Amino acid sequence: MEIDGILYLQVQDAELASYGIQDYIYATSQLAQTTLRSEIGKIELDRTFEERDTINARVVEAVDKASNPWGVKVLRYEIKDINPPATVRDALEKQMRAERERRAVVAESEGEREAKINVSQGLQQEMVNISEAEKLKQINEAEGKAKEIELLAQATAEGIRTIAMAINSPGGIEAVNLRVAEQYVTQFGKLAQETNTLILPADAGNIGSFVATVTSAMKTVDGQGSQNSQG
Repeated sequence: MEIDGILYLQVQDAELASYGIQDYIYATSQLAQTTLRSEIGKIELDRTFEERDTINARVVEAVDKASNPWGVKVLRYEIKDINPPATVRDALEKQMRAERERRAVVAESEGEREAKINVSQGLQQEMVNISEAEKLKQINEAEGKAKEIELLAQATAEGIRTIAMAINSPGGIEAVNLRVAEQYVTQFGKLAQETNTLILPADAGNIGSFVATVTSAMKTVDGQGSQNSQG
């Protein structure tokens, strides 16, 4: 692997730089190279590009400490370029391609999973809405039927009260007798039209007796109703 680096240093003591070492520039550059090799060997190859800042700081620390007796201060070290061998580049490219493909597959599967979740949640909400609507429909129908029965009962009761008041009013009984007699004659007339054979009670011609029986029954019912109201 070929790595180009730039080393920035400063001579702080000219005497030590001149007599403390034969060539401080060469010495510091060699020390920087060996330190760089050591640091590169500690990390994985595909992380070399990501760890540049860490590598630069460690090289500066190590070289500065070693060059202090030479009167030299190491200010900075920067990796300029990294050129791995062709085989390594191919391996890295394959690795990155595989990673991209893996991420694409994961992203696609996540998308499908989210889509299925959304569809299932939508169906669930739809079923809930349908059940709620059906429940409200049944409640409304039940309330409507109950209201209808209540209104019908009220109307029937009101009709009965009206009839009772009419019967108790002057001439009410006579009107009832006349109406019953008319119905009696009408129904017998219909029977005569529908068939030639009739089975009649022995006193069928006695309309007055029949009307009297009905009137008596109506008076009895009216009397019981009055007693219940007073009670």
